[in-house]
Amino acid sequence: MQAFGMKAAYIAQTGSPIEIRQLEKPSPGKDEVLIKVGFAALNHRDLWILKGKYAGRKENIVPGSDGAGTVEAVGEGVSAEWIGKQVIIYPGLNWGPDPAVQSSDFHILGNPTNGTLAEYIAVPVDNVFALPDHLSLTEGAAIPLSGLTAYRACFTRGNLKTGENVLITGIGGGTVLFAFQFARALDARVYVTSGSQEKMERARSMGAVGGALYTAPYWAEEIAGKSGGIDLVIDSAAGKDFGMLAGLMNPGGRIVNFGQTAGPIGEIPARYLFWKQLSVLGTTMGNRDDFEGMLQFYSEKKLKPVIDQVFPLEEIQAAFDRMDQARQFGKIVVRI
Repeated sequence: MQAFGMKAAYIAQTGSPIEIRQLEKPSPGKDEVLIKVGFAALNHRDLWILKGKYAGRKENIVPGSDGAGTVEAVGEGVSAEWIGKQVIIYPGLNWGPDPAVQSSDFHILGNPTNGTLAEYIAVPVDNVFALPDHLSLTEGAAIPLSGLTAYRACFTRGNLKTGENVLITGIGGGTVLFAFQFARALDARVYVTSGSQEKMERARSMGAVGGALYTAPYWAEEIAGKSGGIDLVIDSAAGKDFGMLAGLMNPGGRIVNFGQTAGPIGEIPARYLFWKQLSVLGTTMGNRDDFEGMLQFYSEKKLKPVIDQVFPLEEIQAAFDRMDQARQFGKIVVRI
C-alpha cells in the first residue's frame, strides 16, 4: 500500500466483477472537506452502474452515493472547526438554482464523480451535514440517497398529509422503506404490495394495515377493497400495471413515481385521470433543502433506517449479489 493510498471498491469496466484496489488518497480542494468514510451503503443505481445499464462512465469508477464518516482535513476557505466532526454526505452535485427541477449539470456521487465506497472522499463543504445525534455512523450511511428520494417523493412532490391512505409499491427496498417510515410517522394508513409474502408480513409487523401480492391478477381491486381508496401512491416500479393505480385512487389523489424497475409504463385509463382529478408526478433524488428537511424530520421523529445487513468492504461482491437477487429488506451497508 502506498504511503498516501487508500482502499476502494472499483469497477474497471462494466460487466466485470467489482474489485478492491489501492488508489491515491484524495486531497481536499478549495471549499472542500476530506472525509474518512466509516460506512457506505448500496443503492440499485450502483448495481445498474456495475452492469453497464446506467448513463455516465463505463469504466474506472469508484461507485457509491451513500456515506457517513469523520472530517479529517479541510481545504482553502473551509473552517477548521469541521475537523473531527462526524458527518453525513448529501450525494447530489450541481442541482442548480431551480428548486423544482435539477440542472443539466446535476449528477450524483458514484458516477461520473468517484463515490463513497472508499476509505476517503473529498466533497464540497456544502454537501456535508452533522450526523444527527440519535444515529450511529452505520445508520447515517444508510440514509442519504434513499432517504432523500423518499422524502421528496412524499413531501415536496406528494404533499403527504397526516392520516391519509398511502400505498407503497414493492416493499422491501431501501427507498420505499423510508417512504413507509415517513408515512407512518404522520399516522398514515399504509398499504403495501410485494412479490414476497414474507416481505409483506414484515411490513405488517412495522405497522402496515394491509397489502397484496402484485403477482396476483386482482391486486389493485384487493387494495381498493381493503382501503376504501388511496390518497397517495409512492411507486418505484412503473411497468405494465401502472395504469391500475389510477382505478384505486380517491378523488384528488397523487401518484408519485421515481423508477421503472418493472419496465415502461403501460396504458393509463384517461377517464380516471380527469374525472378524479388525479396528479401523476415524477421525482428524482432531491436538492440540498430537501436533504436538510429530511434530516430535520428524521431527528424530530427519532427515526432510524431499516438496515438489512452490514458487509465489510472486502466482501463487496457479496453485497452486490444480495441486492441483485432482491433478497434484502432495507439498506445494505458496507463497513469501510
